[in-house]
Amino acid sequence: MHFHMMAICGIGVSGLARLLHARGHQVSGCDAHVTGPAEELRALGIEVLEGHSPSHVHRGVDALVISTAIPDDHPEVLEAKARGLKVSRRIEVLGELLRERVSVGVAGTHGKTTTSSMIAAALLGAGLDPAALIGGIVPELNDSNARVGQGPLVAEVDESDPLFAHLAPSIAVITNAEDDHVALPGETRQNYHASLEALMDAFRAYARGAGSVVYCADWPGLEALTAGARERVSYGTCETADYRAVNIEHGALGVAFDALRGQQVLGRVLLSIPGEHNVLNALAAVAVADRLGADFARVAEALSRFKGAGRRWQHIGSLGGALVIDDYAHHPTEVAATLSAARRSGRRVRVVFQPHRYLRTAQVWPRFAEELRLADEVILLDVYGAGEAPIAGVHSERIRERMHELGFEAVSYAPTQQDAITRLLSSLGDTDLIITMGAGDVWKVGPALLQESA
Repeated sequence: MHFHMMAICGIGVSGLARLLHARGHQVSGCDAHVTGPAEELRALGIEVLEGHSPSHVHRGVDALVISTAIPDDHPEVLEAKARGLKVSRRIEVLGELLRERVSVGVAGTHGKTTTSSMIAAALLGAGLDPAALIGGIVPELNDSNARVGQGPLVAEVDESDPLFAHLAPSIAVITNAEDDHVALPGETRQNYHASLEALMDAFRAYARGAGSVVYCADWPGLEALTAGARERVSYGTCETADYRAVNIEHGALGVAFDALRGQQVLGRVLLSIPGEHNVLNALAAVAVADRLGADFARVAEALSRFKGAGRRWQHIGSLGGALVIDDYAHHPTEVAATLSAARRSGRRVRVVFQPHRYLRTAQVWPRFAEELRLADEVILLDVYGAGEAPIAGVHSERIRERMHELGFEAVSYAPTQQDAITRLLSSLGDTDLIITMGAGDVWKVGPALLQESA
């Protein structure tokens, strides 16, 4: 079968293209901007075209696969429908792959990329030969977002797509569920749910459709949210969890804990990435691997080598004694978790924060102001729109002004990334921990900072 995939250079579509190609299908694709993944895909024999055109579906294509961001009235989509071709959303094709074998789908408002990466790394270390589709670049997967394997399929499930409710993995992991990707009342937006209740209903449906659910017992409301599941297994630090983390020890840039199944001590897990949130992410990986029959010692060894998915507490480099870290945190809960981990380093925590999406910023900017105070210094960039139209009055200056009102003075606004770099270098110290934070292009600051100081 010949699949043509729009937005093929996207992190979700490119990985899916690799798995379809490995299954013997002919795959081609196109993207408005041909970027990084294209080279890897072309090396596999997958044709990647730049730009979009209705002519792309004239060349023996059997099915068109589109990402959630592609509208139904796109000319290429309309042409495919006119020719009687099957048109599927990326997540619908993912659903078909999840049903074909033992599978693990990882969903949640926060932590799903790291958790799915840890599960894939753990299963790989245990010799289970997993396939994987991850929403980030994972060093343990040969610096890729996908892996072709004959064992269980581990897939990150993006809850921003309402269609995730219809997926039916063998094991559904739910890390947490919080207000995000929710549209304004009466609005319809791509990658947004109509309401918070609609989002929670989608999580309930996802839990009911799975063979079993592995959920975080520490997260309020998840026990009730998963009540309709066929089978439930919990993990967390609370005493009621089926898989527990105890004797947690936080280091400067890592963390360790003992993993328990019920009252049985499975063993010690040592992580080279910090934070209470990563204890929970790793514990989810332990629980899933254990359910799939993996040897704990091999799982723990694999987790000890885990360096983090791309843009998740990613070490970019050093400036003298200063460390430069990049992190994808773009929701207040994620910002708080990342900065709480950073504080344990004992270093001066300096954050370059770029709010992501105008609607999210409009909804939660006061919470950004609250949580960013965990840093010693904050430099705010402009909002990264991610294709959204600007909303009047939504600007990073609102966050800065609110932080001043809360008594936090070490916050400034940088009109450009170069301004942020200049500010960092003007007062650089050997004990600095510099974190570039956000889901947009703030990651460019770290490499540019290193290059300018060289």
